[in-house]
Amino acid sequence: MGVTYKYFGAPNGATAARVPISMRPEELGGDELGMGGLFTKIKPETIAAMVLTGIQGMPLHKVPPLELVVLHPDYAVVKLPMTVVDPLRDVGEESVGAAAFIWSTVPDRGGPRNAFDVYQLLHEWQDFSHRLHDAGHQPYCLVWP
Repeated sequence: MGVTYKYFGAPNGATAARVPISMRPEELGGDELGMGGLFTKIKPETIAAMVLTGIQGMPLHKVPPLELVVLHPDYAVVKLPMTVVDPLRDVGEESVGAAAFIWSTVPDRGGPRNAFDVYQLLHEWQDFSHRLHDAGHQPYCLVWP
């Protein structure tokens, strides 16, 4: 049994905490759950490390922790640091390619190892970052088994 991660945007933690209960994006009015969010098997810690290490050049041990928004027996919602999505909005193709290569060579870490897979994932996150910014939202992740 694997874990699924659904990344979404919400204007604040209170709204993000209600998302799993309502599961209706139209009530929330933005990117939440189904309207441009991301489904993936990649942990939010890995996404944070991938962007901050590859794009920002931050050492892996300095990547900030995630913030728990709500913990329920059936799911959890965590908030990613804004530093995870903000840098992606303004980087060009060369930076995304370099970040993909850098992340593919980092030892002892999870997530995709192939540089091209990382490159594609970073592009998806770049699009997600633009949507979050346009909506004025912060990044959250819904985790459930």
